[in-house]
Amino acid sequence: MSSAEKKTNSHLPLIIGASVALPVLIAILYFSPKLKVEGIDFSILALVNATLNGMTTMMLIMGLMAVKSEIIILHKRFMSMALVFSCLFLLSYVMYHLTTESQSFDGEGFIRYVYFTILISHIVLAAAIVPLVLITYSRALSARYDKHRKIARITYPLWLYVSITGVIIYMMVHPEGD
Repeated sequence: MSSAEKKTNSHLPLIIGASVALPVLIAILYFSPKLKVEGIDFSILALVNATLNGMTTMMLIMGLMAVKSEIIILHKRFMSMALVFSCLFLLSYVMYHLTTESQSFDGEGFIRYVYFTILISHIVLAAAIVPLVLITYSRALSARYDKHRKIARITYPLWLYVSITGVIIYMMVHPEGD
């Protein structure tokens, strides 16, 4: 086994742990009673979450443009920032759902079907994207670029979809931006 493969395999327990723990934690948050902190309204975190998703989207697009232009150092920086924004999103998302009741969608008719189609695909792919992003990033860190490119072709469009639909869901639930 090469040094790079050993390095990637050393990340495997963390990748598996995060990939299992995050969806379980989020499911628990949805069904748990909400914590109330006197004098603090955490509902603003919904907007923060959408903003972080938007920032992730921008970093992903700029990262793709950089790698297509063969500016690898810039690609690495943009993709690292996409990961940072996604991690910040997860922290904010957990805090929001720990403290705030979820906002429901008020649309009716056809738009309701559109919303739930986007929401369900977003939720399923958001759970699936965690291990994909971590594996893709781990392979890049381990300089296993051939394997990194193979999985990035799958990870990138799914991650982009999840970040974009996160913003769309926010805009559909909060049409006035509240």
